[in-house]
Amino acid sequence: MPFISPQALAAQWWRLQQSESPDNLKRVQALGQDHAAQLATHFYDVMLEDEAASKLLNHEQVRTRLHQSMTNWVASVLSIHDQAGLEKVVNQQIHVGQVHARLDVPMFLVLRGVRSLKQGLAALLRAQALLNEGERLQAMYWAFCVVDFCMEIMGQAYHRSHDSSSKAQEAYRLHAATYSVGAERERQRAALLDWENQLLFDQASGSQGHPLGTLSSSEFGLWFRHKGAHAFAGAPESQQILEIMDGVDKQLLPRLGLAKEAGERLDGLRDLRERTRTLAMLLDGLFEQSRDADAGRDVLTNLLNRKFLPVILNKEVAYCREKRSSFALLAIDVDHFKRINDEYGHEAGDAVLQQLAVGLSHACRGGDYVFRLGGEEFLMLLVDVQQDKAMVMARRVHDQVQSEPFQLPSGRKIHVTVSIGLALHDGHPDYQHTLRRADAALYEAKRNGRNQVVKG
Repeated sequence: MPFISPQALAAQWWRLQQSESPDNLKRVQALGQDHAAQLATHFYDVMLEDEAASKLLNHEQVRTRLHQSMTNWVASVLSIHDQAGLEKVVNQQIHVGQVHARLDVPMFLVLRGVRSLKQGLAALLRAQALLNEGERLQAMYWAFCVVDFCMEIMGQAYHRSHDSSSKAQEAYRLHAATYSVGAERERQRAALLDWENQLLFDQASGSQGHPLGTLSSSEFGLWFRHKGAHAFAGAPESQQILEIMDGVDKQLLPRLGLAKEAGERLDGLRDLRERTRTLAMLLDGLFEQSRDADAGRDVLTNLLNRKFLPVILNKEVAYCREKRSSFALLAIDVDHFKRINDEYGHEAGDAVLQQLAVGLSHACRGGDYVFRLGGEEFLMLLVDVQQDKAMVMARRVHDQVQSEPFQLPSGRKIHVTVSIGLALHDGHPDYQHTLRRADAALYEAKRNGRNQVVKG
């Protein structure tokens, strides 16, 4: 698709505006200014009644965040703009299109919303008693032209962003399915076996409850739900593993918990052994389909880089919306890193970053992610956590870094501290919202003296 620059789009808008009479432009502008809030209410009333749209919207989001933005948008696009101001308006439409693509809003929903907006505009213009029929039609034509042109600009931005996102998603799927296959297979088989052995021990010793929790919340379960299932999406084995995990948690574990007789408990344990064997076999089958790949890894630390950050965060936002769970982001920055480079050399700085990467990886659970964003900046994504647990994990990371000496290539050991900004996903559909809050919290931690955790 050929790209049309914002400057060229602004010029087209200017020519479109110049083709209309000043009186008609003023009528439409007055309509937008006087009824923008009413049109926004009409727009969201229609959208919230739509089953597909209601999966992306809720009344609280509309009330607290979206209604005012829509009101401002209506007033802005229906206003008369000078030639210099039109490029800013065009860039606003491009931004909206990019956000829609980032949130994976279906294009048919966007067009459905536009149809409802046009219906609202038409109803308002028909109610203008001071206008004759010709003036109403002329104003309606211009209002529709402006809205359609905005959709054209948004559509171009949506297409470019969505196409780029789709390519990144496919690259991530292949990367996640194939990276370090041998090591990951053994690690996850061991995690599954550890969970099974702990459960068997608890049953044999007469312990009540299961310290490791459900299979879904185990190291293996977290890894598969947040990484494996996405990496092997589309494979029938992947869906089978999810179904077996669900059956173990919802049927088998409750049955074992209620078992009174030894024979009944033994039958349950045999069932458990059979299901975990099946899981291991299915897992082997999935890994056999994969090959090694290194794309998407930071060369120095071997952590994920920015390439797959949008894909992973969008995936977690969708997961949280479906499961009504939450995740947290830890924005991490090495304190006074420039001083380390200046005093000990860049080789020492690289060694610090590599050791920190290892420490952050070890602090993660199976489903969590660690990224190196660049320089001394890192990001941790903690899945399936609430605020209290996220803060405990953030403080644990902070204290661990502070307490363990870092070995430099010269043989010298130094102590390093980090500043951490914590943000819990609050249900906002755009992951950038959570990222900005984590960055703001990190900035607050650095401004307050560094070497601390701040919650945003």
